[in-house]
Amino acid sequence: MKRQLILGLSLLLAVLWSCANDKSKEAEKTDEVAQTEMASDNFDYQVDQFADLRILRYQIPGFEELSLNEQKLVYFLTQAGLAGRDMMWDQNYRHNLEIREALEGIYTRYKGEKESEDWMAFETYLKRVWFSNGIHHHYSNDKIKPGFSAEYLQGLLSQTNTTLEGEAFEVIFNDKDAKKVNLSKDADIVLESAINFYGPDVTTADVEAYYGSFDVDPNEPIEIGLNTRLVKENGELKELVYKSGGLYGAAIDQVIFWLEKAREVAESEAQAKALGLLIEYYRTGSLDIWDDYAVAWVNSTEGNIDWINGFIEVYNDPKGYKGSYETIVEIKDFDMSKKMAVLSNEAQWFEDNSPLMPEHKKKEVKGVSYKTVIVAGEAGDASPSTPIGVNLPNNNWIRQTHGSKSVSLGNIINSYNNAGGSGRLKEFAHDPQEIELEEKYGQQADKLHTALHEVVGHASGQINEGVGTPKETLKSYKSTIEEGRADLFGLYYLMDPKLQELGLTDNYEELGKAAYDGYIRNGLVGQLVRLELGADVEEAHMRNRQWVSAWVYEKGEADNVITKVERDGKTYYDIQDYQKLRELFGELLKETQRITSEGDYEAAKALVEDYGVKVDQELHAQVLERNKQFKSPPYSGFVNPYIIPLTDDQGEITGFRIQHPESFEAQMLEYSKVYGHLRKSEAVQM
Repeated sequence: MKRQLILGLSLLLAVLWSCANDKSKEAEKTDEVAQTEMASDNFDYQVDQFADLRILRYQIPGFEELSLNEQKLVYFLTQAGLAGRDMMWDQNYRHNLEIREALEGIYTRYKGEKESEDWMAFETYLKRVWFSNGIHHHYSNDKIKPGFSAEYLQGLLSQTNTTLEGEAFEVIFNDKDAKKVNLSKDADIVLESAINFYGPDVTTADVEAYYGSFDVDPNEPIEIGLNTRLVKENGELKELVYKSGGLYGAAIDQVIFWLEKAREVAESEAQAKALGLLIEYYRTGSLDIWDDYAVAWVNSTEGNIDWINGFIEVYNDPKGYKGSYETIVEIKDFDMSKKMAVLSNEAQWFEDNSPLMPEHKKKEVKGVSYKTVIVAGEAGDASPSTPIGVNLPNNNWIRQTHGSKSVSLGNIINSYNNAGGSGRLKEFAHDPQEIELEEKYGQQADKLHTALHEVVGHASGQINEGVGTPKETLKSYKSTIEEGRADLFGLYYLMDPKLQELGLTDNYEELGKAAYDGYIRNGLVGQLVRLELGADVEEAHMRNRQWVSAWVYEKGEADNVITKVERDGKTYYDIQDYQKLRELFGELLKETQRITSEGDYEAAKALVEDYGVKVDQELHAQVLERNKQFKSPPYSGFVNPYIIPLTDDQGEITGFRIQHPESFEAQMLEYSKVYGHLRKSEAVQM
C-alpha cells in the first residue's frame, strides 16, 4: 500500500510538472486563458463580479528576485496548501463535497440552453458556493439561496447524467441546516450549527462535558479538540482525528508529500526543523507535536520565505475548539517590513502606556515580530476570501513564552486599494472634511490599525492567575471579545503622538481623525450593506466593530462626542470630539481586558448582546437603499496566481513563470480536478 501511494504521488508530481511545460495545450482542454505577470501600472485586478462578491487578482512582486531554491520552496509550500483544500470544504458542511461534485458535473457537461434566467441563476449559485467553500455564505453563515427551483436542478442532473439525491439534494432548497455557525443566545449553538466539526446529533452539553473532563497542563495547555471531529457512536462520544491514516488521511498524505519536498529546500536548519515537526504532526495528529511545531515555527525567523499551515482559526466553531484548515505562503516585503519593525521594537512601550489596569499588563512582551509580506498562494479558510493581517500562534502560553509572528499581507492590501472606488465613501461620509481626511490618510490609517491590532493588540494583556482560557470562560463570545480588544488597542494608539515620533506618519492627529471617522462610519453604517434586511449580526469581526462603535456612541452621547445627523432622509454619524472619543476607546479597552483577564462571561455576554447583535431595522433599510447605486459588491476575494515550474529533459526544475487565471470558474474547476483528494466516503467515514 505504501509503495503504491509513493508511486501515485510521484506520477502526480510528474504530471503537474509536464503539464506546466505544455500550458497552451492544457488551456485548450479547459477553455482557460492565462494572463502572464504584467507591470503593476497595467495590471488588471478584477476578474469577475456576481451576487454580493467580487473576484480580484494579486501579483507576487519580488518572486523573480528569489534564488531557484527559494522559488522551489514557495512552489512546494503552495502545492502543500492546495492539496488540503477539500478538508475545508468538508469541515464547513458534511454535504459540501458531494454537492460541489454534482454542480461541477452539471457545469462541465450541460449542453442545453445557457441564456435562460434559470441557467444564469445556476451559474451564480455555483460561483457563490465556490467562493464560500460550501453552501453557506462565507461571512453571514446563512445558507445560500438558489435562484432556481428544485425541478430545474433535477432536470439538469438528468440531462448531464449526474447524481445528487437524498438529504444532499434536499438541503439546497429546504430550511434544514440554515446556519453554518449559529451563535444565538437562545440556540443550542452546537446542535443548531451546520459546521461539520461535530456529529449532527452532538449537543452543546455534550461538547462541554466531553472537553470539560480533559486534564491538561495548566501552564502549557494543548489546544484540545483542535484537529478532530467529535461524533457519537452507539451513544458514546468519540473524536475522529485529522491525520495520515485517519480522518482526511487521503488529503493529508498529499500535504505531507509536498511538505517533504519543501523541507529538502528549506532556507535554514530552523526552517527544516519546523517543517519536519509539521509533517510529524500531520502523520500522528498529536497536539503535543503541534505545540512543538508552533514553538519551532515562531522561532524560525531567518530567511525570505514563511508559511501558515494547519488547522488554525477557531471562529467557525461555536464552542471555539476546532481549527479550520488554512494555508498562506509568504515572501518578505523587505522595504515595508523595515518600516513596520519599529512597532515590534516598541511593543513594551505600548503595553506600559496603555490604559489597562496595572495587574492586567504584561511585565514583558515577548518576541513580537511584525512584517509586511507578499502572498504567493492561499488555500482553505484563507481563500478565496482572505485576511489582510495575521497573528499566530494562537496558543496563549506559546505567545507569552516564545512570542508570536504578526504579518500584514501587503500585496493583498494593494489589490484591494487598486480595485476600489470612492463612491461609497462620498455617500456615507458626513461632510467634505471627512472625505478629504479619508482620501489623504485612510489607507495609511488602515495599515497602521492592522499592524497595531496584530502586534500590540493581540500580544497585550494577561489573564489572572487561576482563571481559565477565554475559550473556557467567555465561551461563544471569546472570538468577538478578543477581536474587539485588539481593535481597541489599535484605536487608542492611532491618535497618539508616539506614531509620529516613530516616523510612521507625518501627522498623527489627522491620521487619527481619519481612522476614527472610518471605524465609526463602518461600525454603525457601512458594514450593514453586508447583511440582509432583518438579519442579526453574527460574524465575530462584524459584531466587534458594531459593539465597539455603538458603546462609545452611547457613552459619549451626553457630551456630544459623536452626533447622529439626519439630512435629506439620510443618516450620518459625525465625530465632534476626537480626544474624548479616544478616552472612551481607552475606557472600553480597559473593560474588555478586565473581562478577558477575569473571565467575566456575564459582562462579555451583556456587551456583545446589548451592542453588537441587533440592528436598527429602519437604518438598515435606508443603508441598503442608499447602497443600490453602487455596482461594487461588499465582499471581495481572490484567485491565486499559477506558479508554473519549468523543467529540463531530465524533469529537473530549472525555473518558474507566473500566470494569472483569466476566470474564476476555470481556477475552481482546475482545483477540483487536481486537488480533489477527498471523496464522500473519505470525508464522512473513519
